[in-house]
Amino acid sequence: MSSMEIVEVSPRDGLQNEKTFVSTENKVALILRAIEAGARRIEAASFVSPRAVPQMADGAEVMARLRARNDLAGVTLIGLALNQRGAERALQAGVDEVNFAVCATETFNKRNQNAAVSETMAAFSAVADLTKRAGKRISLTIAVAFGCPFEGEVDPARVVALAERGAADGAFELALADTIGVADPLAVERLMAGVRDRIGGLPLRLHFHNTRNTGYANAIAALRAGAATLDSSIGGIGGCPFAPNATGNIATDDLVYMLGRMGVETGYDLAKLIETASWLNTACGLNPPSLLPKAGGFPSA
Repeated sequence: MSSMEIVEVSPRDGLQNEKTFVSTENKVALILRAIEAGARRIEAASFVSPRAVPQMADGAEVMARLRARNDLAGVTLIGLALNQRGAERALQAGVDEVNFAVCATETFNKRNQNAAVSETMAAFSAVADLTKRAGKRISLTIAVAFGCPFEGEVDPARVVALAERGAADGAFELALADTIGVADPLAVERLMAGVRDRIGGLPLRLHFHNTRNTGYANAIAALRAGAATLDSSIGGIGGCPFAPNATGNIATDDLVYMLGRMGVETGYDLAKLIETASWLNTACGLNPPSLLPKAGGFPSA
């Protein structure tokens, strides 16, 4: 049986676009529920400007509450950063890993990070050194890798060049993100092949949104093309505050069910994922779009 690592992103990417503030207590509860369901690598918090993304303003407090516990052995807690200050805050908060993001287009990078792509990549180089000195790992996510809401189609050569530089500057892993959900399976295969040609055996992580109902087909394409890791969000919640009409990530529950039927091991417990998707509705007032909680698994228990 083959296996696939899944990074649970609901505490960060899943919640960041919600207009009603989700309490720190519920954010921590979501992370603990994800761990109980089998998550071992979790994007727990975002260290961006609270003015830009108010929902993520309590990232340091979320981490403080998690670090006060003694039952999280074997769990990697990731903090998202968009610049050097954010990475410094993430390390101060005690993350195990920094996920640094750059956008493949100038317009989106300016709107998302208030910087030119070249400025963000210069910051990544500095942050990679800082993170390594702290004894932590750093990954680089290339956002809008398949399409931009402002510039349209993205030249794969731009993504490949960013990936090559990220690898050279010390990323232990590269992530290709379909931030607005416009990718198709063939595009996924082609871009992965182009990137891999330049970065060799460095692990590739893929991040898909299901905006146009292609996210799961793209996940299978990534699996077959040799992706080491997939991102997903319990319940399929999520979206980007800087992308018009943004909708959720592929759902961890639906993804785990599909991979399980294919004989791919993930280490997740479907029943607990379904319970957590329902909890997001009742405790947090969200409306998760995933389908598995509505239909249940098969065969029925």
